[in-house]
Amino acid sequence: MDEPAEIGRRVQKLRSQRGLTQRQLAEPSYTPAYISTLESGKVRPSEAALRFLADRLGTSYEELATGRPAHLATELRLALTDAHRQLATGAADEAAVRYRRLLTDAEHLGLAPEQAEALLGLGDCALESGELADAGRHFQDAERLLADAPLPRRARAIRGRAVAHLLAGELRYACYLLESAIDELGASGLVDPEALVILYAAVIGPYIDLGAHARAAHAAELALALAPQVDDPALVAGMHRQVARTFLAEGRTADADASLAKAQAIYQQLRLRTDLAHCHWMRGYIKAQNGELALAEREFRTARDMLTAKRATLFTAQVEVELADVLRRLGRYDEASDLLMALLDLGDRHGAVHAGGAHRLLGLIAEERGQSETAEEHYVTALGLLERSGASGDLADLCRLLGDLLRRSGRTEAALDVYRTGLGHRAAPGTTTLGPAPTAPAVPRL
Repeated sequence: MDEPAEIGRRVQKLRSQRGLTQRQLAEPSYTPAYISTLESGKVRPSEAALRFLADRLGTSYEELATGRPAHLATELRLALTDAHRQLATGAADEAAVRYRRLLTDAEHLGLAPEQAEALLGLGDCALESGELADAGRHFQDAERLLADAPLPRRARAIRGRAVAHLLAGELRYACYLLESAIDELGASGLVDPEALVILYAAVIGPYIDLGAHARAAHAAELALALAPQVDDPALVAGMHRQVARTFLAEGRTADADASLAKAQAIYQQLRLRTDLAHCHWMRGYIKAQNGELALAEREFRTARDMLTAKRATLFTAQVEVELADVLRRLGRYDEASDLLMALLDLGDRHGAVHAGGAHRLLGLIAEERGQSETAEEHYVTALGLLERSGASGDLADLCRLLGDLLRRSGRTEAALDVYRTGLGHRAAPGTTTLGPAPTAPAVPRL
């Protein structure tokens, strides 16, 4: 809201343009003296007073309070909704161009909520293109703008920051961010199924990489149980967008904003397909651990198809490593190798954990084919990658594989050194160096 003097001059100008006296403008809710005091800039009007005056003057509260025509803000929200749709359907690079332009427009208009929306969109685009530093910065800026908003409103920013840290190999910090948000959500009483799905699904990845399999399984179970409470009606969202355009053309900005809010909420829910794909990935992991390889392959392929459809390249690579392991265990070596080599050809953009996992599996395939030298090369490369990430469970297993290979080739001392390294990273199955698991908020069942 502008300063009282600015608002007073605006009210006086509009009153004069419409040929109203101070008494005509004031009645029946206020007095002519109040209007006189307001127009002179000696009093700051309340929101209720400004809304009353805006209605009497035939303008909007926003225009009277800030001087900005209401249609500009509504047009910006419409453009943001279009960008959400574009990102939800997978065109991340094109969406990023649009989000950057809209961020500039929102900053120019001084609209903090719209700035935050544009930053969240830019962060999601950066995650999918592998620009992790940029993604983290965008999410952090969005979270700062939303600092006074309820936690469910900040869940996307927190999830984004955590995922950026996860993909950069900072597993424990990613867990800390997500677990803290889950605990805060439970303590606040602001139970929100969508926010919980976002947070629980995001924490699965770092849990598994840290060896906290029980926590990962529990998070997946909770997220999938909550999913039916989160709608995904893309056609309805499209309808709301078109209705909003019609309202805007007719000058009905409040009605347009209401339709846009519905469309935007739906497109944000569409982004949950990435989170639900993580849950299918977790199910596949559990099936694979139980030796149900055919079922595991089906879950992994479901997750991969969902992520590929959204061009979520980084997350797709994460699932493909697990799928390749199932294919290897099924004896389909060529399929597994082709999948893993394609991942390595994409470079380091997929993070040390997943690149290390790919090299580990290629080493296993080579060893099972009797190619010891090739296996050793892959194991050593994987060891270097995983040491940077802090993935203790994977490191201990890899050291065992490499140590066994060295021992069989007669290099006993080298094998002992590798075993000792592995023992330093060993942890009991399902445990981690994290603190207590977050308390699950009590969510009413529908």
